[in-house]
Amino acid sequence: MSHADDSRTTPGTPATPTDPPRGVPLPGSERPAAPGVTAGRPVDPQERAEVTVVLRRRAPLSDGDLADGRVLTRDELAARHGAAPEDVDLATRVLTEAGLTVVGTDAASRRLRVAGTVGALSAVFGTALEAVSSTAPDGGEIQHRHRTGGLTVPAELDGVVTAVLGLDDRPQARAHFQAVAAAAAAGTAYTPVDLGRIYRFPAGADGTGTDVAILELGGGYQQADIDTYFRGLGLPTPTVQAVSVDGATNAPEGTPNGADGEVLLDIEVVGGLAPGARILVHFARNTDAGFLDALTTAAHADPAPAAISISWGQNEDDWTAQARTAFDDALADATALGVTVTAAAGDNGSADAATDGRDHADFPASSPHALACGGTRLEADPQTGAITTETVWNEGTNSATGGGFSDAFPVPSWQQSAISGTQPATGRGVPDVSAVADPQTGYRVRVDGQDLVIGGTSAVAPLWAALVARLRQLGGAPLGLLQPRLYAATVAATFHDITSGNNGSFSAGPGWDPCTGLGTPDGQALADALGSGAPTDS
Repeated sequence: MSHADDSRTTPGTPATPTDPPRGVPLPGSERPAAPGVTAGRPVDPQERAEVTVVLRRRAPLSDGDLADGRVLTRDELAARHGAAPEDVDLATRVLTEAGLTVVGTDAASRRLRVAGTVGALSAVFGTALEAVSSTAPDGGEIQHRHRTGGLTVPAELDGVVTAVLGLDDRPQARAHFQAVAAAAAAGTAYTPVDLGRIYRFPAGADGTGTDVAILELGGGYQQADIDTYFRGLGLPTPTVQAVSVDGATNAPEGTPNGADGEVLLDIEVVGGLAPGARILVHFARNTDAGFLDALTTAAHADPAPAAISISWGQNEDDWTAQARTAFDDALADATALGVTVTAAAGDNGSADAATDGRDHADFPASSPHALACGGTRLEADPQTGAITTETVWNEGTNSATGGGFSDAFPVPSWQQSAISGTQPATGRGVPDVSAVADPQTGYRVRVDGQDLVIGGTSAVAPLWAALVARLRQLGGAPLGLLQPRLYAATVAATFHDITSGNNGSFSAGPGWDPCTGLGTPDGQALADALGSGAPTDS
């Protein structure tokens, strides 16, 4: 748990078990070997580790509960859809008696943070852990704990525990951004202020009174870069606060093309388009447990943010089913709390960097509870805001917007009519919306003392999060699950429809398509259609 959860911490004193409890299989926990894994060695059984255990809901949270605009308080969410107190007590007792320590509980998000030796954790959850090297999602080599096959849980917790995350701590996601030298895109790069003009972000609002949360799974920022960047834009420096999750911290690496580039891109896009918003940067480890804990910490904050921006993801089939379900449930919780979650759709075309010859959607963008953000190539006049051309971003297999259809989630009811007749429409369609992402027509940013141009759909998620912050300020009410309203015919007409280009297997066309979704925003028209209109930026 993050430090934000300390007030809800419930320490447990581990017992000294004679034998591990009888285990039953945990559905969805099966895990294949990591890509490029090398022969490893057993992890020292005395090494200590922490994992996140997710419990079942006391009552389902249906899509109908989310789509009708109702917003729950954190206490209401906990009372209606959190973990039942008896489940928390049972899991705490059973795990403690098995020799583990429950170091944190949060009934609202249904999580226990559990610590113990690797030997004890392996025995309780029925697995063996090795120390290995493997190929990370970004292509680099990483050392980590590794397991294969399924997990078990103590028989008393059968059906009570729905996920055990963090035993295998391989990287779960990659950042969806691509950087080029500033000089290489000098004639076709835009500042966030330019894009606010091009996409007609509504004036009369700058995000004041709202929070925008950003999730980061590595890297960090230096305040000097932020101060210099916003001084150059002629804007006040936004309030930026780092939030530590599970011990991860703001840790700049000094490598502009690394994770620092993602962190500064996200901050500078949000701050440039919603300079009045407070920006909360949640740093977590790049594991399935860390990613989930970052999301839940951000969503359950008080006050709840207007938006959460996620620029990290991975082919949805490279998640375990238990992790994907736990994360989707956490996204549903966020929308119930009134939070709109924006997620990058990926930068590797319709295959999403998979090598099996099939198309794949990126997760968490493929969740029906995330606003999936695709990418375009944009030619526009930054001074007047006039768009010359805007097409699907596609420079090649590994430099193109993600998009397609989910293998894991069915088509949501609010998307049915929009994607009917598109190919092959077998699952949730990705993306919902888009904005410029081509690094050759990208975003001017400052990272580790260098001026760069960065593209990728990771820039689109914070752009839409900033627009949500402005709309939230204008409308005076949380937007939560925004997608049903966006797909309504009167609102869908407010988008710039992208009809040219492809991302590999899929092509753009009139209306929604699996490359750019509904299109790119006309922020003023969107504000008017949602009932939060105001004069436009000029």
